[in-house]
Amino acid sequence: MADIALAALTKVYPGGVRALDAIDLTIADGEFFALLGPSGCGKTTLLRTLAGLETATSGSVVLGGTDVTALAPGRRDVAMVFQDYALFPHMTVTDNIAYPLRIRKVPGGERRERAAETAAELGLTDYLARRPDQLSGGQQQRVALARAMACRPRAFLFDEPLSNLDARLRLEARTFLKRLQRELGVTTVFVTHDQAEALALADRIAVMEHGRIRQLGTPAEVFRRPANTFVASFIGSTPMNLLPGTAARGAVRVADLALPTPDGLDLADGEELTYGIRPEYLTYHEAPTPGALGGEVRVVENLGSAQLVTLEGPAGPVQVVVDEDTEVTPGREGHALPRADRALVYRDGELLTPTAHSTGPRAEVP
Repeated sequence: MADIALAALTKVYPGGVRALDAIDLTIADGEFFALLGPSGCGKTTLLRTLAGLETATSGSVVLGGTDVTALAPGRRDVAMVFQDYALFPHMTVTDNIAYPLRIRKVPGGERRERAAETAAELGLTDYLARRPDQLSGGQQQRVALARAMACRPRAFLFDEPLSNLDARLRLEARTFLKRLQRELGVTTVFVTHDQAEALALADRIAVMEHGRIRQLGTPAEVFRRPANTFVASFIGSTPMNLLPGTAARGAVRVADLALPTPDGLDLADGEELTYGIRPEYLTYHEAPTPGALGGEVRVVENLGSAQLVTLEGPAGPVQVVVDEDTEVTPGREGHALPRADRALVYRDGELLTPTAHSTGPRAEVP
């Protein structure tokens, strides 16, 4: 096992494309760490640079106290699981699992024994003589995991390993992967563009954009208090409502409605702000309600145990999560009341936090 420390890690491709921009990051020994972001944000480049498959332009990669920046991939003692699993189609499951050991010149008998042991841990004993094309997607994924485990690496590197599975298999594989990592205790870096995967699996998450880390924190921190509007709009199964407004007497005025804010914010009357509230933290009302954002019900989406309702009103589109038993009819008027304790306020795209010297009593909504 090992911790991972990156210092000013930079990767610039020919043509001046800066894929990684001076990344500083420490991943704890045994931590399950997720790199999350949209396509092109640099997360896969960062993973490949950790693995040694990409050469850093500058900066350093330290694994377990050893600087591995200049080491070849095979000498870094890490194992990578690729998006397409990268199994050898002409090899059996046994040979695929044992392949990294073969590269390390482990004797044949020991290779087969360790491959069999690892396969047994992942429930693959009955498939050892099969080739990859004779396996399901979930079984292929487990073979790729077994191959990574067989060489007893100091760190696992996963490049979107669940993206090729269907929805049900993805959930099963997610649970399996979480349990396996806990049992092995191996430092794990997991790349994904799926924020639900990151929230479910990771101990901490780094949200990336344009080669930089925009926020680093636990799943709860990133979900409840996005540090900027980029993270706010990216995290969550339904994006946060981000409503433009202006400060007025300790509240944020949006479309002539004063919306309450958390205590202790320094707000200058008239300054332009963004009011953030998740659909889950709005309460739906059919009748007009003081302090509620009103509008016409435009769309009702069934989420199974809940409904996602889109209101179109003076504030623009507002989404609210509604209980499955509440009857909501498109075309009728609806109202969404925000929870003041869950509201967030952004200035120039960055989250405002309460200050020690400002009591800033929460504004009463007229």
